[in-house]
Amino acid sequence: MKSATIQLETLTCPSCMQKIEGAVKTVAGVDKDSVNVAFNSSRVRLNFDAEQTSIDQIVEAITKVGYEVKKSRVK
Repeated sequence: MKSATIQLETLTCPSCMQKIEGAVKTVAGVDKDSVNVAFNSSRVRLNFDAEQTSIDQIVEAITKVGYEVKKSRVK
């Protein structure tokens, strides 16, 4: 498993958090229990299986629901 932190442009409401969390959880290989969207810092933290998905696919899921990603980091 790899860990990722994704910095979003901004989050404006709690329903935005739910949309992003839902989109990320649909990506195959994402550990659904690890997904954490932080409203105050506009960050998404999660774990994923790099053999099943990539950070690019996770970022794409976020942008498809209408949110801009500033940067992402994988450990």
